Amino acid sequence: MLERLLPQDEALCQEEFIQDEVPYNLIHLITGLPESVCLKSSDGRMIYAGSPRANAWLWISPNVPDDTRRHLFQELLRELGEMILPGVTGKPVVAEQFASCYAEYHRRAYRRHMTMESYHAPDVRRPPFVEGMIRRAGVEDTQQVAKFLMGFSEDAYGVRVSAATQHETAGRFVREGGLYLWMVGGKVVSMANIAHRSPKHGRINAVYTPRGERKKGYASALVAELGLSLLREGMVPMLYADQANPHSNRLYQNIGFSRCGEIADFKFASRET
Repeated sequence: MLERLLPQDEALCQEEFIQDEVPYNLIHLITGLPESVCLKSSDGRMIYAGSPRANAWLWISPNVPDDTRRHLFQELLRELGEMILPGVTGKPVVAEQFASCYAEYHRRAYRRHMTMESYHAPDVRRPPFVEGMIRRAGVEDTQQVAKFLMGFSEDAYGVRVSAATQHETAGRFVREGGLYLWMVGGKVVSMANIAHRSPKHGRINAVYTPRGERKKGYASALVAELGLSLLREGMVPMLYADQANPHSNRLYQNIGFSRCGEIADFKFASRET
């Protein structure tokens, strides 16, 4: 029997989940969303967190045997019924096993879309000799942020969008107060966002520097300053990096971020005939 997973649920405080808390950090965010569907097994050894139009996140204790794991997946599929998922995200073995079960249950193909490395930084190092300073983004920066989000979409996801389509997201980032810019001589040269604070971690995302300003240390300096700010709050900074981008992975490692585990993103195709 599956049960509802609540924000700050006791299942999220058990030692087995805490060992995976960095790679599965988004589960904390999803459980607090009003339209999310969040479930757990009665013993808390499987956790499912899904939000509308986004990949579901699935965690299962590494100590659960394979036959029990498949049984739990089947129980989860019955509970979800005809709910259509765009994809599933989790540790590679867990996510692929569930994707296979889901594909068989719904007669849908699946593919591995992306593999990310999760990082945290209990200690952050500022890069030396980087020109510029940090500034929180304001309303006057919305158009510039939209242009940066356009570049970020193409670099991170291979999706070309216009700045106009990113204006709403840019405005939301600015209003939420977590978006910061790196300034050199009055010019915006990099951005990064504190997206969410969970009980222990502050998650950084949307790290972007336009091509003409790269390899000057701006993103490293900006992320380091955000990380140090989070540490002063008593939180450990964390983030995800696409494994296909070795430059960004090196960037984070050079300022004190250490690997905490892979996360795989699988996408489901339309229903097969």
